Amino acid sequence: MKKIRRLRNGMILAMVIMILAGCSTGEKGVKTEEGKTKGTGASSEDTLVIARLSDAESLDHHFMSTINAASVTHGKIYEGLVGRDKNAELQPLLAESWEQLDDTTWEFKLRQDVVFHDGTDFTADAVKTTFDRVLDPAVGSPKAGVFSMVEEVKVIDEYTVQFLLSEPYAPLLSILASHESGIFNPKAIEKFGGDDIQEPSGTGPFKFESWTPGQKIVLNRNDDYWGTPAKVSRVEFEVVPEESTRTSMVELGEAHIAEPLSISQMDAVNNSQNSEVYQSEGFGTEYITFNVEKEPFNDVRVRKAVSHAIEMDAIRKGVYNNVGGEANSLLGTKVFGYHEGLEIYDYNLSEAKRLLAEAGYSDGLEIKLTTMDSKERIALAEVVQSQLKGIGIKVKIEVMEYGTFVETVHSGNTEMILISWRNVTGDADYNQYNLMHSSSKGSSGNTSFYSNPEVDRLVEDARKESDSEKRLEMYAKAQEIEMEDAVYIPVRIIENVAVISKDVSGFEISPSGYLELNNVSVK
Repeated sequence: MKKIRRLRNGMILAMVIMILAGCSTGEKGVKTEEGKTKGTGASSEDTLVIARLSDAESLDHHFMSTINAASVTHGKIYEGLVGRDKNAELQPLLAESWEQLDDTTWEFKLRQDVVFHDGTDFTADAVKTTFDRVLDPAVGSPKAGVFSMVEEVKVIDEYTVQFLLSEPYAPLLSILASHESGIFNPKAIEKFGGDDIQEPSGTGPFKFESWTPGQKIVLNRNDDYWGTPAKVSRVEFEVVPEESTRTSMVELGEAHIAEPLSISQMDAVNNSQNSEVYQSEGFGTEYITFNVEKEPFNDVRVRKAVSHAIEMDAIRKGVYNNVGGEANSLLGTKVFGYHEGLEIYDYNLSEAKRLLAEAGYSDGLEIKLTTMDSKERIALAEVVQSQLKGIGIKVKIEVMEYGTFVETVHSGNTEMILISWRNVTGDADYNQYNLMHSSSKGSSGNTSFYSNPEVDRLVEDARKESDSEKRLEMYAKAQEIEMEDAVYIPVRIIENVAVISKDVSGFEISPSGYLELNNVSVK
């Protein structure tokens, strides 16, 4: 019945979009006092409206746990010392240049023409204050582990800062380009201390105006920005949980971008007059994982049995319509450390049943499968439920709103999970340390609650190794052990999919999953 209802809803949405497309005049409409437009027009041409599935859980980079939240702030409110260009290559940002003085000392020369949103000068003190906060045990930031190798951030002079590491750390620059390393205004830190910063202030091309939790986040253009100013004067992130509403908002001109877009609606959007589908390949992957500390998945034989019982080719075709590439690990093919030769478990029901019987479940068992409330994830859960029934596993599907889902998987109150991880650095360390290292259990990313001393050692050694080839070998070995331990089942490489108005140009979603808005313009 659920499948019939989803099919019916999808057909209705497609019909609505086609009707709207046929009736549209393409006119902009008339502005109201609030800056909106009536009829088929979008909001003011100088305002970019983005309809999103869910709200940010935080606007503080030291406490947020999702790319969904980081997309609101990273590269918009906050900037780091290092950034990435359109090809994901590392580029100077708040630092004009850098030099590795020895194995554990990195020196950065800072730009001298930058101010924070309140006019405060950006200096080396701001860099030190930011990193001192995230590393302060009293603050308790879940991101502290990302910078565990940073022993001290030292101010050399007003525009020179050094990172003194406790040990060599090869992917330092990749971390400094991610949202975790955005530089905060010291006055905001002074005001909020170790509490979640509610009024973010950085150096970026947009200033924070307001946040109405569960409804809207508003940013305004920073006209004193040191770099190329944004092309729109205002950005509104509106929370619109219902996909058909989000999509219709773009078609009607009430929003310019809607994301994410389910694969089932891609054809309908592509056939519309006023909107189109945006797609780009991501660094991350979607995967199934287990809480290895809880029964029955504390038994590797049960995890292997499930791995053998899931036919992933059928899932990618039937659920995802082949959108997103074939995955064999937690790493996308473009990530440094991707293991091309890693072999996944073959589809083998006989072996799956044998393993279950060996583990003491010859009569079957019941498990709980937790997922967020997106259409593809629910469809994936239902297919997994059907496939596991073939080996005697009864699956109870637990569907949660996104924010609740995040809290639940971090708490460990799970058994089997459908989840994704968007690598923000393009380096395997970001996956391996956050998702597989024993110190990262819970909110830092290791929602499998997995621990293997050999994997820990390999991940730690790879961080210190300056030889790229040796690092690749270490990551390959770590991934082979994780696969042998059957910690996860790769589903697909993430494809970023959104609806955009045909009046919008310059919009991108980076491989890391960040919404790139600085070059966006609206006709």
